[in-house]
Amino acid sequence: MKRITQVLAVALLVVSAATAQQEKGIIGATNWLNNWTEFKPTRLDYGEANQIIAGVISTDTKLLKKNIYLMQGPVYVNNNAVLTIEPGTVIICEFGSGAALVITKGAKIIADGLETDPIVFTSSRPLKKPGDWGGIIVLGDAPINKFGGVSSVDFGLDNAMTVYGGNDVGADSGILRYVRIEYAGGKVRGNGNFSGLLLGGIGNKTAVENVMVSFSAGDSFVVYGGDLSMKKMVSLKSSAIDYKFNYGSQCKIENSLAIRSSYISSSTTSYRCMDIASYEQKSEVDFNKKQTNIVASNLTLVNDSADLTGDMQKNLIKDAVRVAENSFLELKRSVVSGFNPAVILDAKIEVTATNLKKIKLEQLYINSCKGNIFTEFNPNNEELENWYGNSAFFNVYDKQNNAEAFLDAFNEKRPDFRLKISKITASNNN
Repeated sequence: MKRITQVLAVALLVVSAATAQQEKGIIGATNWLNNWTEFKPTRLDYGEANQIIAGVISTDTKLLKKNIYLMQGPVYVNNNAVLTIEPGTVIICEFGSGAALVITKGAKIIADGLETDPIVFTSSRPLKKPGDWGGIIVLGDAPINKFGGVSSVDFGLDNAMTVYGGNDVGADSGILRYVRIEYAGGKVRGNGNFSGLLLGGIGNKTAVENVMVSFSAGDSFVVYGGDLSMKKMVSLKSSAIDYKFNYGSQCKIENSLAIRSSYISSSTTSYRCMDIASYEQKSEVDFNKKQTNIVASNLTLVNDSADLTGDMQKNLIKDAVRVAENSFLELKRSVVSGFNPAVILDAKIEVTATNLKKIKLEQLYINSCKGNIFTEFNPNNEELENWYGNSAFFNVYDKQNNAEAFLDAFNEKRPDFRLKISKITASNNN
């Protein structure tokens, strides 16, 4: 009887361990990337545009699936108007015209696609490239941490149309669901690059889920301030940062994916999957307001390099996650695979128990990374390893290639980045 009890206890431990591992990274009974995503958008022919969108939209407007739209120059939705986009609608963004869609504060976008009929924003060029057009900007009146409680987005746009921030945590800027944004991130003279999707001062009644930003020349997703939940986001081979949070953002992001490519980097410029900060300059923010606080769960952050060691030696791969001072991060049940190192803390963050309690790194699967958790510019990470290596955090470390770690990472049409549980042999050994 005693032996049966022991065997049962061992079996329960094995099942529990497998279940815990299975919960790491993106999850789902099926591959939720199927149907609505596109990993080879250059091969698609969306057809010829038969309608033009330009200028200012100041009354409720609906874009129909039966049409193909050409967006010329910056398009502003203002005057509290609602722009509704039917599932399956294609918006082709004209190269060279400064095309961008701006949903101003008080206006709404209802882009509610379907898994089998996503809404697509893409480039007008036959040979599409990152940065062919601007991007999508959605602005609301939820709080930000800047003095005065408001700010504006630059990018060479009309400043009066790009104000965001306020006091309404529950602000509703609409719906972005089952939407693809391809080849955005256009360069702005003197102002860097557009982001694929920028969300400024967005309130918690706004729905943002199942959005894919592919081949952006700027950051894929940027969240400035606001109080927002995001899930099932996909950033594919961005030239800049995949997920950027700043200016007091209170954001929950879950079950989301970032795929980086060494071939888009250079030896002098290599961007990360996540960047968490509360400001660019201390002088611009009010410390009586909430600073950036990100709760991230079930993320998969992966570098698709076929030669991690070689690319790291060439300085083409850097850290996956960076946390700046006076910012909060809870990263849990997530996968970080193929980075150098996995996580970097700002050099200004003093390694104390008080500070480290603001940066929770728990139940992580850190795979094939050259180092785990470091302070910026400091090769000695013994204190951090002792802290985050504590068994209470359930962080595990492994050395597998992507083919071994994920179910079907190299499927060109429908990759599957859920963990391959049966072959994971992770341990707490560095």
